[in-house]
Amino acid sequence: MVKFPRAGYRNLIAYADVRAHGGDNGTAPDPIKLVVPMLQRFMATDKAFRKARAQFRQNPS
Repeated sequence: MVKFPRAGYRNLIAYADVRAHGGDNGTAPDPIKLVVPMLQRFMATDKAFRKARAQFRQNPS
């Protein structure tokens, strides 16, 4: 289980609401279910993380 700071959780709820208004079905996604795709996107676009990960794979000492 992951515990979120209140402000972070409020922002997730607001983000879900914004996504609902831009989507086809008009229902807000579960805020907690947004966390994994958001983290995946963040890590995929983080150049420093990708570089460090590639170096680790080459030399996993």
